[in-house]
Amino acid sequence: MRIIIINLIILLSLVIIFGGCSHTSLKTTEIKHIPVDNLDKIISTEYVDFDATVTSDGNGSIKVICDEPTVVELYVLDDIDVEDVRLIYEAKMRTENLRGMAYLEMYCCFDDLGEYFSRDLQTPITGTSSWRHEETPFFLQKGQHPDRIKLNVVIDGVGTVWIDDIRLIKGPLG
Repeated sequence: MRIIIINLIILLSLVIIFGGCSHTSLKTTEIKHIPVDNLDKIISTEYVDFDATVTSDGNGSIKVICDEPTVVELYVLDDIDVEDVRLIYEAKMRTENLRGMAYLEMYCCFDDLGEYFSRDLQTPITGTSSWRHEETPFFLQKGQHPDRIKLNVVIDGVGTVWIDDIRLIKGPLG
């Protein structure tokens, strides 16, 4: 029993020490910046509009008004050559009268193995909020090369969500 308690204390200490670290505290490299200045490459078009007035970076944003829960497929990236890294899908998000929650979702697709996802369920955005930095990581081991990466936003509720300043970052696994 004593060993279990000591192991739990060590585990909780590690979570406290490393759980609060964002990617900015480790050396990272931007792989892809997707400036939101139009809707030309957006996959999903239902519920989606371009908003030139509500923006975090001055270039416009993706505005999603939905009356039912939905997954908005934003972008598919098929020109990313990475392995043995921590991928981080990050974006700025804002909400208005969102009953429910919204969060980022990233799929790494492997032609031979299928699709695997990462979701930002720890810090979903809800209600009415100003711009917030949101991110979700995906850990790729050595030899794991995704053929495609899908960047989505999940709206599990009804209301308005804006997405802006989308980036794909890579960093060390540690």
